[in-house]
Amino acid sequence: MGKSLIPPGSDGGDNIEPVDLRKALEERYLAYALSTIMHRALPDVRDGLKPVHRRIMHAMRLLRLNPEQGFAKCARIVGEVMGKFHPHGDQSIYDALVRLAQSFSVRYPLVDGQGNFGNIDGDNAAAMRYTEARMTEVASALLEGITEDAVDFRPTYNEEDEEPVVLPGAFPNLLANGSSGIAVGMATSIPPHNVAELCKAALHLIDNPEATVEELMTSEPHAGDPDENKVRGPDFPTGGIIVDHFDTILEAYKTGRGSFRVRAKWEQEDQGRGTWQIVVTEIPYGVQKSRLIEKIAELLLARRLPLLDDVRDESAEDVRVVLVPKSRTVDPAILMESLFKLTELESRFPLNMNVLSRGKVPNVLSLRDVLKEWLEHRREVLVRRSRHRLAEIERRLEVLGGYLIAYLNIDEVIRIIREEDEPKPVMMARWDLTDLQVESILNMRLRALRKLEEFEIRKEFDALTAEKAQIEALLGSDAKQWKTIRWEVEKLRDRFGSHTELGRRRTQFADAPEHDVSDIHHAMIEREPVTVVVSEKGWLRAMKGHLADFESLSFKEGDKLKLAFHAQTTDKVLVFTTGGKFYTIGVDRLPGGRGHGEPIRIIVDMENDQDIVTAFVHDPSRKLLVGSYQGNGFVVPEVEVVANTRKGKQVVNVKTPDEAKLCIPVAGDHVAIVGENRKLLIFPLAEIPEMTRGKGVRLQKYKDGGVSDAKTFAIDAGLTWQDSADRTFVKSKDELAEWLASRAGAGRMVPKGFPRTGKFG
Repeated sequence: MGKSLIPPGSDGGDNIEPVDLRKALEERYLAYALSTIMHRALPDVRDGLKPVHRRIMHAMRLLRLNPEQGFAKCARIVGEVMGKFHPHGDQSIYDALVRLAQSFSVRYPLVDGQGNFGNIDGDNAAAMRYTEARMTEVASALLEGITEDAVDFRPTYNEEDEEPVVLPGAFPNLLANGSSGIAVGMATSIPPHNVAELCKAALHLIDNPEATVEELMTSEPHAGDPDENKVRGPDFPTGGIIVDHFDTILEAYKTGRGSFRVRAKWEQEDQGRGTWQIVVTEIPYGVQKSRLIEKIAELLLARRLPLLDDVRDESAEDVRVVLVPKSRTVDPAILMESLFKLTELESRFPLNMNVLSRGKVPNVLSLRDVLKEWLEHRREVLVRRSRHRLAEIERRLEVLGGYLIAYLNIDEVIRIIREEDEPKPVMMARWDLTDLQVESILNMRLRALRKLEEFEIRKEFDALTAEKAQIEALLGSDAKQWKTIRWEVEKLRDRFGSHTELGRRRTQFADAPEHDVSDIHHAMIEREPVTVVVSEKGWLRAMKGHLADFESLSFKEGDKLKLAFHAQTTDKVLVFTTGGKFYTIGVDRLPGGRGHGEPIRIIVDMENDQDIVTAFVHDPSRKLLVGSYQGNGFVVPEVEVVANTRKGKQVVNVKTPDEAKLCIPVAGDHVAIVGENRKLLIFPLAEIPEMTRGKGVRLQKYKDGGVSDAKTFAIDAGLTWQDSADRTFVKSKDELAEWLASRAGAGRMVPKGFPRTGKFG
């Protein structure tokens, strides 16, 4: 019993029904989720269409908008779709129709549009009252056989009409045109592919039903005869270059999940006299050209692209974006790498083959599964169309049988019709005819009674009998069915082969050029001179220009200058701490000169109980002598201490109370080390091992205290130091004889005139 439509009587009751909110929400949200998944966001694996697209195709067929016939206003099509099949907003239907006509959105357009249907810059199409449309050959292929009971129909939303549940789909539309959609708790994203390649893979699958995904794909494109290629990867309508390794592409197609790195296609155009410019002719799929150029212009203004001077859009029908370099000496490959890193000239297209398997179950399928389900659908369509044709033949043969009897007894037939009140039952009884046969005889025109007609009927009867035998043989044999499907797929392959304009592969494949990360990093930073300032309490900043006078620098109260040095914005600064860690900071990441900068602990993850020992500009060709307060140390190549993360790199192993104290660039062949006890020791540099991490070896022995300073020098040039008055002292090789000894000795008291600070200056 349904709910009463009569309003409740006013008997004093409030007629409120208590409802469990949780249960109600669960039921309703589940119903909404299922509706979104099944009837809006996910495509059917068999015809690759969502309901709105399927309804547009069906409505256009009913309006007879075939490829060879005239166009109709889009408003007419949208009205038909909305009124009969799709009870949603007209704008959403028109947007779906427009997309099916855009050659830059859809690899094989289903709609042939006349008028303004938008462009790659992201401009909208004209209003539906101005544009016209009809179907393309591809749409005809999708609909082929729909009137021959190829697919099931269901009632429309108001049950006044019928609509197809799925289209016959004589075209692998799901993979050929791709699809994307967001449902509830799941999404789909399928890139477009090349139909000729899909057909090759399908043919291989027909011949080898157990074929693996590897066998359905080509690792190396066949340049000699592109028609030999099976699926190599996506084929985007806007072209571009896929720069992924074959293994990652294969893995994506095996699992049905992954992504593709798509880059713009570019070439260097010579302008004469050594000058050149870069021209981008294809951009990644789904990228709006105008937005892309805006982004490049914004980066130019923000001085994030120091190698680029200007960007111009010279596109007409084809894409032509001109990039002008700063100077002729710029490396075009590095310039493009910096653009690929920062802009949508390189983008990732996700693959998530989440589709309605058999039109019912949402499932992530592999390439093989998708093709298999399409072929199974084609087989079902073939069987249903054959049965439909068989029924038609049998009906016609029955009619022709009646005609033959009538011709053989023509005078008697005429007599019965003339004399009997009810000729039908008399004829049925007289010659044992069926109702259909008698009806056909009675409806026959007089002009068909000529003698020649009997010959025509016999000819048609024999032809139909032969066709009937063929169809019965087809329906009785799996092998014959697959042979027919194979023939259909081959026909499709030839129709969209690589020799045709529409079938030619547009997206190419290449290995991403391997460039040094630091080169690209440099290319993205404008090179400018700065002075890096480090305070005693660990505050860092970068002042513009190379300052000569550090006296004028201001600091927070209780803080003062620890060290300052000149650098370029493209340099890296290495910071060495008392915990034996090295941190790497790009000069471009340092706070500017206004104010007092930022504490180092904000820039990197440095422990609170550690302090900065020293900081300097990274030079990958150098080696460093590092050591601890207690006199242990080793030599380390500077490239080994660069840290890639905020956590830094542990190089010198120290245990409290010991801490890292020394970090000096290596030059010359000897080491001079002086302790807090003012004892000096000189020994050959070769006695210190070269390591990448560790505690090191004993450099000098102390009874109490630790190391004060160390220096590396060439013994032949002598040892130099500066006193507090900036006077330079030099001790020659002979004068240093008494301090020369082996590593790990205690040393002797420093020579006369050595600074009281215990530093070499």
